[in-house]
Amino acid sequence: MLISPAYAQAAGGAAAGGGNMVASLLPFVLIIIVFYFLLIRPQQKRAKEHKAMVEGVRRGDTVVTAGGLIAKVTKVIDEHEVQVEIAENVRVRVLKGTLSDVKSKGEPLKEPAGDASNGKTQ
Repeated sequence: MLISPAYAQAAGGAAAGGGNMVASLLPFVLIIIVFYFLLIRPQQKRAKEHKAMVEGVRRGDTVVTAGGLIAKVTKVIDEHEVQVEIAENVRVRVLKGTLSDVKSKGEPLKEPAGDASNGKTQ
């Protein structure tokens, strides 16, 4: 014969299987704990901070929309909408949920890293 027959191994003992079960589930439990502390918990914290920031928007604040528009809040319409001025005498209504950043009146906008010197050398 070219192929030798394969035989099943004898059962190792059913009584020792309880400890083996805990050892096999331990890596999965550790992965879930790591995911919670590194991914889920920080995301919940950021969402809570963003919600508080958006709820606190008031007239005169400078906001950045999700589309990248920088505008000034002219009127808070209700708990879901604000009216913003994106250019002189150009006002639009925006959902508060689409605001990605809220700057207070006195806080200046951050300049991008490339615009700090405006490409001029002195």
